[in-house]
Amino acid sequence: MRPTTVRHFPLHRIAAAVLALSGSTLGTAQAQTESGAPAAGPIQDAGVVTVSARRRPENLQDVPVSVTAFGGDQLSKQGTPDITALALSIPNTTLKASRATNSTLTAFIRGVGQQDPLAGFEAGVGIYLDDIYLARPQAAVTDIYDVERIEVLRGPQGTLYGRNTIGGAVKYVTRKLGSKTDIRGRITLGDYSQREAVLTASTPISDTVRLGGSIARFKHDGYGRNLVTGAQNYDKDMTAARLSAEFTPTPELFIRLAADATDDDSSPRNGHRVTVGRTSGAPILSNVYDTRANLSRALGHEQEVTAHGWSALLEYTVTPQLSVKSVTAARRDKSYAPIDFDSLQVVDFEVPALYKNKQFSQEFQITYTGDKVQGVAGVYYIDANAYNIFDTVLAGAFPSSTFTLGDIDTKAWAVFADANYKVNDALSFSLGGRYTVDKREAKVLRQIYLGLNGTPAMGNPNAVLFRTDTDFTHGELAREDKKFTPKLGLAYKASANQNIYASWARGFKGGGFDPRMNVAGTKISEATARAGFLPETIDSLELGLKSSYNNNRILTNIALFDSKYKNVQIPGSVEVDTNGDGRPDSFAGVTTNAGKAKIRGLELEASARLTNALSVTGMYSHINARYTQFLTSQLVGGVPALVNVASERYFQNTPKNSANLRATYDLGMPVMGRSGTFSISGSASYKDDTTQFEYASVLDQPAYTLYDLSLTWTSADNRIRAGLHGKNLGDKRYRTGGYVFPNLGKEGVLTAFYGAPRTVSATFEYRF
Repeated sequence: MRPTTVRHFPLHRIAAAVLALSGSTLGTAQAQTESGAPAAGPIQDAGVVTVSARRRPENLQDVPVSVTAFGGDQLSKQGTPDITALALSIPNTTLKASRATNSTLTAFIRGVGQQDPLAGFEAGVGIYLDDIYLARPQAAVTDIYDVERIEVLRGPQGTLYGRNTIGGAVKYVTRKLGSKTDIRGRITLGDYSQREAVLTASTPISDTVRLGGSIARFKHDGYGRNLVTGAQNYDKDMTAARLSAEFTPTPELFIRLAADATDDDSSPRNGHRVTVGRTSGAPILSNVYDTRANLSRALGHEQEVTAHGWSALLEYTVTPQLSVKSVTAARRDKSYAPIDFDSLQVVDFEVPALYKNKQFSQEFQITYTGDKVQGVAGVYYIDANAYNIFDTVLAGAFPSSTFTLGDIDTKAWAVFADANYKVNDALSFSLGGRYTVDKREAKVLRQIYLGLNGTPAMGNPNAVLFRTDTDFTHGELAREDKKFTPKLGLAYKASANQNIYASWARGFKGGGFDPRMNVAGTKISEATARAGFLPETIDSLELGLKSSYNNNRILTNIALFDSKYKNVQIPGSVEVDTNGDGRPDSFAGVTTNAGKAKIRGLELEASARLTNALSVTGMYSHINARYTQFLTSQLVGGVPALVNVASERYFQNTPKNSANLRATYDLGMPVMGRSGTFSISGSASYKDDTTQFEYASVLDQPAYTLYDLSLTWTSADNRIRAGLHGKNLGDKRYRTGGYVFPNLGKEGVLTAFYGAPRTVSATFEYRF
């Protein structure tokens, strides 16, 4: 059964407080100072946040799109460690490190995402570094440094962004280089021997040339240990760097060349067994971050993830209204990933793996901004390859090492346009469209070798081949998907402080091939395997209201959405019997196109400056995501038949209710003769029951609440900032993923991964 729905969650008052901020009393409420006199001045940031959600600078409150933005200064004050922490304050959003990884991202927005980071599966949520789409999730969980802001857009994106994304987009926007020399440094020390340093510098070389760069080091010990080897578990050891050069040879022409690289040398992240060993009786460990895993290398390499890329941006202003842009980019990454499924000292269920990805993309845009018409049009091309190889080493009645290769090529191009027409100062219409062609070719090979010493491709040249279950290595797997996806919008400014909008958009994600397919083991036909899985589409209707009150002292954003989701791609793994003895002895990938689903929800974001010193922000979201058709093949009366099991399937990584409440109190406080502001900022974040897979399991996470607190002092000239940050102060243990293979190997696998425990860190920033 699915976990019991929480009816009275601990943060019901958080939701009530946030909802109250959007009530009719907001228009007449008067924020006051502590002396009782009316407080002066609007919220300094919230009403004038500039975003580029529609490919042009706009006031956040004027954009008829569901978007949440985080400024670099805001992220610094809150001690935000990486992108996954943002999900606590974004409606209907899940961002987390994928199971058994430190830096691979799993992202879901409004029920749409992608759980499996293997080759062959496109992301449901697009990740962008400036204007560059990251085709693969490996190395996407990076620490936040040198950013101007981060924008999170919810709903289908395709008429504005280079790559079509069906669920939403997360966009890093880095700072442009300034006209004066700027040097900034940040040092962080914390428990678990946390040691971090970031140095950022930029300087003009001439009137037309500027250079800049950042280098960062992030390191902390593990939250747990390997009780067998003494190695760290859940540690961090990452280095990152970014370089850029900007040129303005004429006032109309801007050129930026940029390059970045990351190197993650953290230890393998091993999960926590939630059951005793089936054969050995190995007990459940008391510390969920400890492990007894024995696999530490893949292809002779310890755990390592490296990624690097370069980009070239050219912007030319033809007239004050018309500009053109070219974005050229290339990226590569490589991951050596030793995954110990059973998390025990014995060799029972282990998967040493290698992931390699590369991509090249080119985008051209034309942007027009007139008095009546504003819009963007462009063409986009991407050529990407995702290459995975891994062994599945399994003990049991039939000890074997299964080699799997997945080599997926994607070539896609698209033309897109989006235009907005102002009928008058209050009413405007928008119309957009995209035509996408996705071509995908794949090579898949699956071979079973005898014994537990691995296969030739993974380092054992003497392995004996037992059987080949899947062999599509000669160009048999290819498909092409084409789709036109429109978007319609209407915005009405009911008053100077209220913006009502409605939009309808269709999202699309191409089909593909499961790189773990087992033709013999799962008894699928070659014709079915060659067809691959189908593309998925979503039709999303959204109604929204963005309001401001009391001279921008109170802001509220409300959105209602209703989506119809078809041919939902659900990759998963199942236990299979490869030798016909009636007992599972391996696993294989099975990707299902669930027929239909309905997703409906509510999102509310609000902020209020109650006094000149006290401000409050909050978020509440509710989502009802359910399958209406989910067909599986079952034996009915001894005859194979398709059965609708929609009532037994659930949306993964999509808690029904989420809430966040943050209060910040600013107090003028001089330190050592230097004027400045002392800020106390505390937050509580609630997540409802979360299903880890499309079916209920013991690894599902019940509802939980996290509490954070930050104390910072910032000098009046913004040159110095010192902070003390506490995360997860309640020391809550909450599961973020896991593996469920209870019948495989001698010990069985029910392994969970957890979010970070309570951590405390101190930061010091100085701007020279």
